[in-house]
Amino acid sequence: MKIDVLTLFPEMFDALNASLAGKAREKGLYSLNCHNIRDYSADKHKKCDDTPFGGGAGMVMTPQPIHDCIAAVDPEHKSLRIFMSPRGRVLNQSLVKELSEKDNLLILCGHYEGVDQRVLDMDIDMELSIGDYVLSGGEIPAMALIDSVLRYVPDVLGNCESTVDESFSQPLLEYPQYTRPQNFLGVEVPEVLISGHHANIKKWRHEKSLEITRKNRPDLLEDK
Repeated sequence: MKIDVLTLFPEMFDALNASLAGKAREKGLYSLNCHNIRDYSADKHKKCDDTPFGGGAGMVMTPQPIHDCIAAVDPEHKSLRIFMSPRGRVLNQSLVKELSEKDNLLILCGHYEGVDQRVLDMDIDMELSIGDYVLSGGEIPAMALIDSVLRYVPDVLGNCESTVDESFSQPLLEYPQYTRPQNFLGVEVPEVLISGHHANIKKWRHEKSLEITRKNRPDLLEDK
């Protein structure tokens, strides 16, 4: 998988050099290229924002640097071009899996009060949100998208079954997990998990998933 990110703050993506994403990149399982939008500005001061037509608070990212950056990075439109935006389609696990099957992703990170609509209409295929709240820019949502997608890229996770039982991979949230020691500060691991009875363990996990989902996300059960 090849991922291109268009941003005013490419240094933020150094965080993806750590953990699974960093190891996967070292192994050549995907490539991440960050492009500074400011480098493509035709303004002599490399300005990338201006006041909004119609008035209003804040500044709006101008279309020219973004359009030229996209044209340089993806001239043949081989990538699925995504704009991280609070007004976009909300990212969920099924969409993450769908995006993980793409060979090329281009992610645009907005800033200020938004991006000139004309460049979105001309150059962007999809707007994506990571939730019903607003951040100061699209970099953190872009990193969340990249991290979630990479979990489905072959060989990124040590165990290919790790994504199967996770929350949102099924209609239910994930069951509680336990590891050694068996007794921690007087609290024992549930006996069923050390019984060796796989049918009972599966039943317990399902019941706990149902219990947690009812408590924390009853909306997931509305149509079930």
